[in-house]
Amino acid sequence: MKSIKVHAERDYKIEIGISADKEIKSLSEQYHKILILAPNLIVKKYGLRESRRISIFTTPDGESQKNVSVLNRVWQRCAQVGLERSDAIIGFGGGATTDLAGFSAATWLRGIDWFAIPTSLAGMVDAAIGGKTGINSPNGKNLIGSFYSPSKVLIDTNFLSTLTPRDLNAGMAEIIKCGFIADYKILNLVQETVPNFEELIFRSVKVKSKVVGKDFRETRAREVLNYGHTLGHAIEKDTKYKMRHGEAVAIGMVFAAELSRRLSALPDDVVELHRILLRKFNLPTTYPKNRIVTLQKLLLKDKKVKSGKLRCIGLKQIGKPVGIEDVKSSDIVHVYERIVR
Repeated sequence: MKSIKVHAERDYKIEIGISADKEIKSLSEQYHKILILAPNLIVKKYGLRESRRISIFTTPDGESQKNVSVLNRVWQRCAQVGLERSDAIIGFGGGATTDLAGFSAATWLRGIDWFAIPTSLAGMVDAAIGGKTGINSPNGKNLIGSFYSPSKVLIDTNFLSTLTPRDLNAGMAEIIKCGFIADYKILNLVQETVPNFEELIFRSVKVKSKVVGKDFRETRAREVLNYGHTLGHAIEKDTKYKMRHGEAVAIGMVFAAELSRRLSALPDDVVELHRILLRKFNLPTTYPKNRIVTLQKLLLKDKKVKSGKLRCIGLKQIGKPVGIEDVKSSDIVHVYERIVR
């Protein structure tokens, strides 16, 4: 087992290589009551059962669970179970589930303990790490939420063997992102014939935890973790979340790299490396030409927009992210032409 300590509004550990079953049993002995939030598919796949101390709230699958309606039902379940401030919530599932679980814990009784047990690769290296919790709004992704760290993140890598190739590849997008913004060794590791997932997860989590420790509430420094996410979130919204988060971010990273070539002199070979590595994992790198107008409107609803000006995270070189301020409409149109299919 590997362990990483995160310094945020409260310190907590990320433990990699644990047994989820054993950890849930241990937590049920530490807390009087526990409410597990898990998608329907997870509940069935892993045979989750209620007990005297453990209650289960079955969520819809994927992004459809991240809305006010589902959150309200979670609150009702918390009341029904009688969760007190000394009790806890566990988010058992992908990134959408841990986002929902964290926000539920942050808002129930003004904050109770919560634990993340991510079952997707994307959840393990991104969504469950860093204390950003929340739900989606009709106006955009993750516009409603709070910064509220878990008491612990528990990563059972055995879950990876249950993922579809599509979901595993989608998680690789976030790992590749960490390589480009901070750790070039990740970019070497992902090119191996058989990826060492435990090492890739460890290095990616280390990148994110270090950034989070410097800027928990995303005042500025933490924005580097949004590399590829500005256009990525807009694409997710445009596809009504039918595209996986990692798939949308993959396209967003190519867009960010092309924008960086135009505005930050990112070398041509680094831009091309984005396409090479992402295509290795069958991730998309293009998007339909006729969606540009809609995407431009969605981009202006991004959380990083300030005074009506779009800001993006770019690269000067590998490991050197940079904020690109006031991205013009003409820049967006020009760069988008480089990623259309």
